[in-house]
Amino acid sequence: MPGFLLDALHTVSCQNPNQLTVDNSTTAPTAPALVATPASMHFAEALPLRSGASIRAYDLSYETYGQLNAGKSNAVLICHALNASHHVAGVYVNEAGRVQDKSEGWWDTMIGPGKPVDTNRFYVIGVNNLGSCFGSTGPMQTNPETGDVYGADFPVVTVQDWVSAQARLLDALGIQTLAAVMGGSLGGMQAISWTLQYPDRVRHAVVVASAPNLTAENIAFNEVARRAIVTDPDFHAGHFYRHGVLPKRGLRIARMIGHITYLSDDVMNEKFGRLLKKAPTLPEGALRLQSGEASPAAPAGECGEVFARAPAADRAEAALYRYSTQEVEFEIESYLRYQGDKFAEYFDANTYLLITRALDYFDPAGEYGGDLSRALAQARARFLLVSFTTDWRFSPARSREIVKALVANQCDVSYAEIDAPHGHDAFLLNDPRYLGVIRSYFESKVAA
Repeated sequence: MPGFLLDALHTVSCQNPNQLTVDNSTTAPTAPALVATPASMHFAEALPLRSGASIRAYDLSYETYGQLNAGKSNAVLICHALNASHHVAGVYVNEAGRVQDKSEGWWDTMIGPGKPVDTNRFYVIGVNNLGSCFGSTGPMQTNPETGDVYGADFPVVTVQDWVSAQARLLDALGIQTLAAVMGGSLGGMQAISWTLQYPDRVRHAVVVASAPNLTAENIAFNEVARRAIVTDPDFHAGHFYRHGVLPKRGLRIARMIGHITYLSDDVMNEKFGRLLKKAPTLPEGALRLQSGEASPAAPAGECGEVFARAPAADRAEAALYRYSTQEVEFEIESYLRYQGDKFAEYFDANTYLLITRALDYFDPAGEYGGDLSRALAQARARFLLVSFTTDWRFSPARSREIVKALVANQCDVSYAEIDAPHGHDAFLLNDPRYLGVIRSYFESKVAA
């Protein structure tokens, strides 16, 4: 297995050894705003699930961007991660034609006119998975068998089940073959599963910040988050809607746990360090900073007023603290509570349980005695894998496992390991090297 250097692109291709040309430019061609229009499709036929259960009379929410060509050969399917949705790119407008505030799609840096996945060339499709809470049938919807909200009765779904449902949507859209399937994190797992479940329907698979399965540590994080939810007194065994309550406390903690794993230690230290949220007194020698003011010693946090220390050897450090086990002391605490509060206002608790369990179950090598090479032997697509050096939840070593297995099968695979400080969340951010890799791959290898 060849070495993979940091901050560089390496192509390992058993069929075509050409290197990709990376465009590191930080600017993309200017283009008018991409306006997104949500759609929904109903499916009456029952969908068999890997658990042995099935789901019938379900809906899938989706959005499309760009135009499907005459040969229907330029479709790119985008698979979403845990708390994302079908709103991949573009913005929403209101009845007056004005852009709604903060309505950008979750991968808007990646997809649109002139962007790395160029909607002037490709017909991009974003789908909200079954069991989610953004329009597709999930625990918040009514069970046609009972007439009641599904709640905890919604069947357990897997990555393979989502791919099967997505394939039905493509069938209904008249799309037989995908130019590419693409996703980050859990979305990357779906992209891998596409190449195994429907190997003749995928020409390219772009797998970003993902893994062939979860490590024990990742499963542990998911389990702690689930326990936070189910032990919330308002959870009511998953049927909280019947009681007119929401398990927001559990959801807040689950999100805080998850958010820690998405960021790198470097980013958390750079953004927050040991900055205090608020000091009870302002001792002599201290400097008060308002949020947004610059200070080399203590950059202002995102969530309010902070205090920086002026040089003073005799400063009473103890006066900075509240000496409380309940109140917020540090900026990082404030930030995590803010993220938890925001998440609990829009996400469904049962959906969180379902999606994290789908993450746990994904393991294509499990059916082959743990042999990933045998599991990937049926793939026919060409692959691009991207990882990030500081992503400790889905580390570069996990991407290299996939690369090694594909090379063993003489598959065409390109791999980029990006030296980025942002941790797992790097796949959502505007890193020019990362976006340049994706742009180069689509421009040089993915035919519309």
